[in-house]
Amino acid sequence: MASFSKFGNDLYTGSRSYDIVGRRRTWYWIAALVILISVTVPFLRGGFHFGIEFTGGSEFQIAQPAELDQDLAAETVEEVVPDSNPRVTQVGTDTIRVQTSQLEAAETNDLAAALATAYDVPDDRVTSSFIGASWGADITGQAIKGLVIFLILAAIGMTLYFRTWKMSLAAMAALLHDLVLTAGIYGIVGFEVTPAAVIGFLTILGYSLYDTVVVFDKIRENTTEDGEGSRRTFGQSINLAINQTLVRSINTSVVALLPVAAILFIGAFVLGAGTLRDISLALFIGILVGTYSTIFIASPLYATLRLREPEIAKRDARKTESSDTTLVEAP
Repeated sequence: MASFSKFGNDLYTGSRSYDIVGRRRTWYWIAALVILISVTVPFLRGGFHFGIEFTGGSEFQIAQPAELDQDLAAETVEEVVPDSNPRVTQVGTDTIRVQTSQLEAAETNDLAAALATAYDVPDDRVTSSFIGASWGADITGQAIKGLVIFLILAAIGMTLYFRTWKMSLAAMAALLHDLVLTAGIYGIVGFEVTPAAVIGFLTILGYSLYDTVVVFDKIRENTTEDGEGSRRTFGQSINLAINQTLVRSINTSVVALLPVAAILFIGAFVLGAGTLRDISLALFIGILVGTYSTIFIASPLYATLRLREPEIAKRDARKTESSDTTLVEAP
């Protein structure tokens, strides 16, 4: 613990430093490669796996069956309604859930009876429900609308707070990076995209923005205090701010990940609660991605946007020349 505290103190004072801003092109190339993979690989694997809430379809739940063999449900569906694309999962410790494409009323009754027979349960233990595709389309539209409104309000709020649109632009770029990467992981691994997962996506954007604001506050503090007497260039001041908040970002992420991981474990393996699992999974991935983007995307991008400003470029040039002169005249 003492060594970690010393590590954080060294980063804050500048006696230890990681050149994050100076290697920003490396982070940009990594981000571009990751985004390319996140966009292309899911479609090469057949696209995203959207839940029944988005695509529409029929759902059956078998309560307290004699056995929890999921293959039995898939085989039963194929026998009764072939080509219905069944998806079978276990919910909790005593329920089997079967989702299929949209079925007619007669097919629904036949499949419910067949599932009751296959699992040796009374007919009243097999419940069926139907979700129309139009409802899923409404959910998709509302999610996109909410995302756009959030991004617009966040961009305006950051511009007013920091009094510069360049910080806002850098933060929005990091948010889009987080969204694309998180969605890409879902597509690559094959996780099902549900309304609960979408809620998780929107939540992690808020977390990522919070972490970015904290780092940007320190950047503004450092760059504002830099006068003519300062020996730091603009990029060095930004890099110092990143290092000064690095331990805080790590601690915040760990503290946030621990309860999310607990909820994910309980939701996925103990209770079998799909909503808890979907939200916590999106949060778990998003917190990791958001912490990374704040350090390696948002802050270096802000430096790139500002370093070419004539006033900053001239001031940095004077400080560099002054530093070189001091080194030459030193005995």
